[in-house]
Amino acid sequence: MGRRPARCSRFQKNKPYIKSRFCRGVPDAKIRIFDCGAKKASVDLFPFVCHLVSDEKEQLTSAALEAARVACNKYMIKTGGKDTFHIRCRPHPFHVLRQNKMLSCAGADRLSSGMRGSYGKPMEMSARIAIGQIIFSIRTKDALAKNAIEALRRAKFKFPGRQKVMRSNNWGFTPYDRADYAKGRKEGWIQADGNIAKYISKHGRLSENNCI
Repeated sequence: MGRRPARCSRFQKNKPYIKSRFCRGVPDAKIRIFDCGAKKASVDLFPFVCHLVSDEKEQLTSAALEAARVACNKYMIKTGGKDTFHIRCRPHPFHVLRQNKMLSCAGADRLSSGMRGSYGKPMEMSARIAIGQIIFSIRTKDALAKNAIEALRRAKFKFPGRQKVMRSNNWGFTPYDRADYAKGRKEGWIQADGNIAKYISKHGRLSENNCI
């Protein structure tokens, strides 16, 4: 029995149903890598960022998330090289999808019990997505902005429903606007911290870090 199409599980119907000590025997999610590309690159290297944003309240299976990640990653490597971008998958699939397996062979009506005891078995995992929630983000150099937008456009085809590709005014994965980030780095109240930036407060004890 193969995988069921997205129309069977794309809508959020009931409460979240997660893996627990009561719900055992759940298969692992297909997506295991949520960051790919140059994920350790400094925040200063990749100023451009764009997002794939959901336009519907829905569920996305882990297989769809993995397929979109692979398509996105492959296009960015082909057009820009493997160390010129950082892709991040934002939602994690924690919701368990169940299926009530039905027999479809000859004489199935005699063997199966139909809808009697129809509480299904765990089959796969999915992520519950809200309207306006970011699904994928790519940070890269300004020169590869069009490539990043095209990579997210290709990733859209792996999902049901509507999504929008949006370019952000922020610097990379930081919450700071480009102008604010450049000003903060120059004045010293924003510091690079790996692939994100941290705010250096003027309050608190005086130390080498907060004496600007």
